[in-house]
Amino acid sequence: MSLKERYEKVLAALARTSSTSNPATLIVVTKNHPAQLVAELIDLGCQNVGENRDQEASAKQLEVANLRPDSQLNWHFIGQLQTNKVKSVLRYACAIHSIDRPSLVHELGKQLEKFDRKIDGFIELNLTGDPGRGGVMPENLEALAEEVLNLNRVNLRGLMAVAGLGEDPRKEFQRVLDLQSVLLKSAPYATALSMGMSEDYEIALEMGATHIRVGSKITGPRAY
Repeated sequence: MSLKERYEKVLAALARTSSTSNPATLIVVTKNHPAQLVAELIDLGCQNVGENRDQEASAKQLEVANLRPDSQLNWHFIGQLQTNKVKSVLRYACAIHSIDRPSLVHELGKQLEKFDRKIDGFIELNLTGDPGRGGVMPENLEALAEEVLNLNRVNLRGLMAVAGLGEDPRKEFQRVLDLQSVLLKSAPYATALSMGMSEDYEIALEMGATHIRVGSKITGPRAY
């Protein structure tokens, strides 16, 4: 199956399960793939791509800009973000899906002030119970949301989550929906849900995802 066929297959699934009045946003995850593949996605009409490592993304973004100089492609940062990488990520990203701790919020505020710009942000939830994994623990969500809301340069869109390995994605996404009520108390407009990947994006769409992050189901096997 070609890149075009895989891309259109996911678009068809999105059309079947997404609201026609407010369709979900497809973010094609292009990590471990070359800039040429991103350029081909642009030719197919792709408007949003996601990357999770700044070292790869910052270089790739420049390559894509040379290959498709007139493109208005939106770059989403979806991986764990180290504070020392914030400045670099803000040079190309339109949204950060992995806000998960106060130190990152503080660094975002400082660097956004220097850049004199705003950015969309999602708070990432940790559904595993393992503090070593990315994402804020559910019990700390409300406090972190308040910190993000104090930054007038971050447009808090909503929540991001990754279903745990071996877990029932429906149960995992239901936890996100339950926790959404906590966020909406502080930010009633932050209704976006960035959830769903290659193996479970259709379930995520059925359960109200507004952003899905699909990689290998579109891009094919990654070249590690």
